[in-house]
Amino acid sequence: MAKYKLEYIWLDGYEPVPNLRGKTQVKEFAKFPKLEELPLWGFDGSSTRQAEGRSSDCILKPVAVYPDPTKKNGVLVLSEVMLPDGTPHPTNARATILDDPGAWFGFEQEYFLYQDGKPLGFPESGFPYPQGEYYTGVGYKNVGDLAREIVDTHLDLCLDAGINHEGINAEVAKGQWEFQVFGKGSKSAADQVWVARYLLIRLCEKYQVDVNFHCKPLGKDVDWNGSGMHSNFSTTHMREVGGKEYFESLMAAFDKYKNEHIAVYGPDNHLRLTGLHETQSIDKFNYGIANRGASIRVPHSFVNNGYKGYLEDRRPNSQGDPYKIASRILQTIATVPLPAAPAKKAGKK
Repeated sequence: MAKYKLEYIWLDGYEPVPNLRGKTQVKEFAKFPKLEELPLWGFDGSSTRQAEGRSSDCILKPVAVYPDPTKKNGVLVLSEVMLPDGTPHPTNARATILDDPGAWFGFEQEYFLYQDGKPLGFPESGFPYPQGEYYTGVGYKNVGDLAREIVDTHLDLCLDAGINHEGINAEVAKGQWEFQVFGKGSKSAADQVWVARYLLIRLCEKYQVDVNFHCKPLGKDVDWNGSGMHSNFSTTHMREVGGKEYFESLMAAFDKYKNEHIAVYGPDNHLRLTGLHETQSIDKFNYGIANRGASIRVPHSFVNNGYKGYLEDRRPNSQGDPYKIASRILQTIATVPLPAAPAKKAGKK
């Protein structure tokens, strides 16, 4: 038997954006524990805005498990918050989302690295030279040295933890970066985003750097890009059947429910979705082939493949909850009837 360090991770009750929380329990197992072997645990909900002091017990229910590559016998235990009676806590978005194992999601998580109250690489006062060479940039003047070490280390940590991390790149603004996570099923995909966020935040502690997920940390009145979490999505029908008629019906539904989408696409999105800096205005909906200024970007590959494949919703922002984002996308898709299968022709007698 070996002693394993179980790091229980959960989302607290802060609004409009929950914080990640974590605490460690040591337990003995013969080998790396399976999800069903992990016990329920509790915490003081009065310290996380999830309970009152006179009745503060909340329950942590393990829902996903990953190896923790930063520790010997380390285990990352992603957990849902439950009430003592076993029902989901009101802050538990994961427990109530729409899920579909056939739905695939690719989340593009943008963020700023911050140090001493400003983006990493910004001068003591004022701004660095304007945007232009930072995106996918190479060289000290564009990305510095500390940021590169952080993002490369984070990539390795995610892969070692079993997160389906698909890549990184420097983004349009100085000190801004992006990583991509892909998953099948909305819960699985979102779980991986939250654990990837956790690993990044924890990694940055050792560098005295913070991760700023706000969608427009430099404000809307300056000429610097905001941060999104572009959400690529497809369903089994979109990948295998598709068709222009179905696609146009899908876009009509996304237009109809545009306000419902914006409501769960992250706070302060009005600062980011202005129609500038590769965004559409928050009160409008449009789509376009390879158009990064559209609400939904339609890849050339989608059209060339007979309107089959995936689409990219560019409206979710960097603080958005991937559980709620994926669920809203699936809710809208569910309102579009699938085309009737063509009738089989009667065989000759």
